[in-house]
Amino acid sequence: MFEIITPLFLSLIVGGTFIGIIFGAIPGMTATMAVAVCLPLTYSLGLENGLALLLGLYVGGISGGLVPAILLGIPGTPSSITTTFDGYPLAQKGEGEKALRIGIVASFVGGLVSLFVLWLFAPTLADFAIKFSYVEKFLIIFFALTVMAALSSDMLIGIFSGVLGIFIALIGTYDISSGGNGKMRLIPPGTEYWLETGFSLLPVLIGLFGLAAILEQAELGVPRGFNKDEVKVGGKSTFSFSVFRGQIVNLVRSSGIGTFVGILPGVGGSAASILAYSNAKTFSRHPETFGKGEPAGIIASESGNNGLTGGALVPLLSLGIPGDSTTALLIGAFTLQGIQVGPLFIGNNPDTWNAMIFAMLIANIAMFVMMYVAIRYFALVVTIPKHILFPVILMMCVIGAYTINYGIMFDVWTLLIFGIGGWLFVKLRLEVAPFIIGFILGPSAEVYFVKSLESFGTLSIFFTKSWIAMVLWVLIIGSILGSVVLSRRAKGQPDGV
Repeated sequence: MFEIITPLFLSLIVGGTFIGIIFGAIPGMTATMAVAVCLPLTYSLGLENGLALLLGLYVGGISGGLVPAILLGIPGTPSSITTTFDGYPLAQKGEGEKALRIGIVASFVGGLVSLFVLWLFAPTLADFAIKFSYVEKFLIIFFALTVMAALSSDMLIGIFSGVLGIFIALIGTYDISSGGNGKMRLIPPGTEYWLETGFSLLPVLIGLFGLAAILEQAELGVPRGFNKDEVKVGGKSTFSFSVFRGQIVNLVRSSGIGTFVGILPGVGGSAASILAYSNAKTFSRHPETFGKGEPAGIIASESGNNGLTGGALVPLLSLGIPGDSTTALLIGAFTLQGIQVGPLFIGNNPDTWNAMIFAMLIANIAMFVMMYVAIRYFALVVTIPKHILFPVILMMCVIGAYTINYGIMFDVWTLLIFGIGGWLFVKLRLEVAPFIIGFILGPSAEVYFVKSLESFGTLSIFFTKSWIAMVLWVLIIGSILGSVVLSRRAKGQPDGV
């Protein structure tokens, strides 16, 4: 373990956190985009050092979103939407620095709580998951896909997006090792040469989360940028830790909510912060103050969205199922190093597991120190012109896609195809997170389904294999029924029909 902790390892964590904060602090840039752009760099760094960089980007990117949310009323990342509700009104009162420091402390606590849950539960869940046969593994993926659909903005759209991801993932040769016949399938005539092995995962990820974000922002036009007067941090009041007096329950509850939401596949930070914020308002003695500059609202939002960071890694490292779009990108880092995440990962790679826990801890500490001490300077990041940022990021996306598989030009076309596809997803109201999780899990679901039939020869085995399978079916049915109820409520329809 200790031989992994080198000056380079620590530098990558701190440097990744710093870059992540900058990405998060620029409206339109996200933690996911930061990880997507820097993902190709991890190939030459090795697994532990690569993960150090990516985890630093993850923690920093989620935390950095509070800067424009508070100072400009513009969420830096989707997970900081609710931070604008009380952070911006507080900044308008001349208390911008106070609001920023409240958010920074809450982010730090949320990150530590989620890290503790990750350290405590991921190995236990992985040890339990080792007992899963092909049947249980297929059902757990099926359950993940139903949860993803239930928590999408629209159930049917979420289901369609996930199934579309699975469909596209199955393009290519039907591998004999997966129970197939070695023939190519779902390939348009004339594209056999390029699609024989299907679409490469990493260019798909970079396209969906890097290029698509640039296209979406560019469509809005390149804004003039914000001047320094518009992002002035100083104010008439100073921050004191006494503001957290009486907020410990809110802080821990919101961190726990964010962690729990992170464990659910494909939900995302915006849901975590919204749930934490709504709970804080519900249990507050003065709910009427929320939305008017209430510190408790900032505490709930920021501890909730940072609680996501550790929680989303729990299903990734214990079951091989990404908790959100950013942890889906982390699968790319493991893929580059030829390592498969899942129930056996922690037991077979204890040094890597310990390195990840240590990296998350250092990243949260680095985030807190850098932002708390230098928040006035980070606030000026929002003044960087987009016409300078976009070409640099676009160049990094293209170079990354081209070099990932040692210079295959079709990977650049894959980047372009899925970049445009990700941009069109917004127009068509499709969900990117269910799509990419379906894309990642689809091939595994196919393998487990085919292997189950090969082993037992009957579909009834999916219902009678073990008590674990029965419990999973109960969860699957509950998830589907819950999604129907939520969908009808969202449309204003009665629950019963």
